[in-house]
Amino acid sequence: MRSRVWQQYAHREHVPLEGLTIDGRPALTGLDSELVGDYVLITVRDPLCAYDDDPAEQIARRLDQPTIAGRTGMFSLWSGRFNGASITVVSGGSGAPEVELAMHELLQFTDAGTYLRVGGSGGIHPKVAPGDLVIATAAVRDDGMTAAYVPPSWPAAASPEVVLALAAAAAELGVPHHLGLTRSTDSDFVGGGRPGVGGYFQPWHSELVDTWARAGVLNGDRESSAVITLATLFGRRGGSICSVADNISTGAKFQAGAGHTAAIDVALHGVALLAGMDAARDAAGLSIWNPRLPSLGDT
Repeated sequence: MRSRVWQQYAHREHVPLEGLTIDGRPALTGLDSELVGDYVLITVRDPLCAYDDDPAEQIARRLDQPTIAGRTGMFSLWSGRFNGASITVVSGGSGAPEVELAMHELLQFTDAGTYLRVGGSGGIHPKVAPGDLVIATAAVRDDGMTAAYVPPSWPAAASPEVVLALAAAAAELGVPHHLGLTRSTDSDFVGGGRPGVGGYFQPWHSELVDTWARAGVLNGDRESSAVITLATLFGRRGGSICSVADNISTGAKFQAGAGHTAAIDVALHGVALLAGMDAARDAAGLSIWNPRLPSLGDT
């Protein structure tokens, strides 16, 4: 179906099918496909997360034998292993359009099968507090980028295996966490129920927070829907784990970096558990891990 549509495209001779390259490498990430791991962590250079330096480099220091896998003015990629899992950490700018740029090249040029958003967020539901983690079971697609790929009714559901592995990791590490819905929006101000310049607000902006809290949405960010949508759409697995820095519903004040070290801990431990699940699945000749296979603690 996709091939037929492409063959009928009038401008297909004018655009490269695989995207732009510079000196034989993808132009935007500069990635070396041979160095990219099976599991990719997508991070943002976000001062609200209180990173000491570039998050890809910071997380890479937790990996065995970290190696630079790509670097441009837009993105940094580091690869290594954590408890046997082959991991690549990507850092770049904020928002769904930035995620698209990195993931297009990763999806096009590598065989990486799992993509996990690891970042910060703001609390929406009253039960979420600063320092908590939210493991997304699905993402509300209130961004504009994913609408360019599929209609708004298309569900951005996280991979069940990814959710299960992250939940197990959070429980094992004793970290306060919630499983549920994350809302992603391009606008971090009026789109998130926060005033724009000079207090700019429209009537519908004042209803956003309560509307989504009543619908069970736990937190809000700018990237989760993009990671989950693109990964799933192109046959990979997607997920998200975010720390919570404040809560607009309860008035809990902003705490830069609250819970974010724990989010990184859970992401790494969860990926290691997931790698064990994947090995058990493959050994059994199945398409998805299930509880009859070796337990998470045994993998």
